[in-house]
Amino acid sequence: MNTARPLLAEWDALGATSDEDIDLVSAAMLVARDEYPAMDPDHYESMFAAHADAVGNRLPARSDAQQRLAALSRYLFEELGFSGNHDEFYDPRNSYLNDVLDRRLGIPLSLALVQMELARRLDVPLEGVSFPGHFLVRLQVEDGLLVLDPYHRGRSIDADELRQRASPHLGETDIDDQQLLMMLAPASHRAIVMRMLRNLKNLYQERDDVERSLRCADRLVRLAPHHAESMRDRGVLYHQIGHLSAARDDLTRYLALAPHADDHDTIRTLMIGGSRTAARTH
Repeated sequence: MNTARPLLAEWDALGATSDEDIDLVSAAMLVARDEYPAMDPDHYESMFAAHADAVGNRLPARSDAQQRLAALSRYLFEELGFSGNHDEFYDPRNSYLNDVLDRRLGIPLSLALVQMELARRLDVPLEGVSFPGHFLVRLQVEDGLLVLDPYHRGRSIDADELRQRASPHLGETDIDDQQLLMMLAPASHRAIVMRMLRNLKNLYQERDDVERSLRCADRLVRLAPHHAESMRDRGVLYHQIGHLSAARDDLTRYLALAPHADDHDTIRTLMIGGSRTAARTH
């Protein structure tokens, strides 16, 4: 049985789903099913349920959100040993949720997703943050925000360290309180899944695995059909494998979505070159 077509239908349906209605774990498992078509999502659903029960059974009857989060972090990072894969950070397995749950190794985003899902099951409103550099999580507390780093065993990060982390990504500029708060805004579920797919796409590009990179680019377009950069990236990859009609369609769409893009001339040159190549092959 060909599983590709049903998967594409699920991606298209996800693209039509509102941000707040996207289930992060289901979407992450959909990413994983591209690489592991025989994977059983129900197995990992049971794993999440068992982990949440293990934490919940240890909590006092009247624990607040911070207490529940602290218990979750101890269980996840100290008892189970989930950690950042410092030795093989660029291993694609770090981005596939099934692998992360099995190996208890990941990158900031995938570890955050595990922590967020277990927090959700424990009624802790933990949110993801697309912070410059590494993905983080945040919890709204009475006196502000509690920001945690899942890649480093869930430790908390104060404002000074957050500024130090962000500064190299912003030209070493000083970051005021308002700018920092903007960087700590919660990421939408769609944005989180897109970041996961972009991570994988870039990893596969660096490995010259065009097929898998194109697959990720295609999922990005299906997830966010009006996202200009995703459309461009898929078009460029189509061009790279010689699928020139698909490349032309995507790149034409990109220019329509982003008529004032800095790479407008580069993309038009690529399209013209592709058209000439296609004409010679007829």
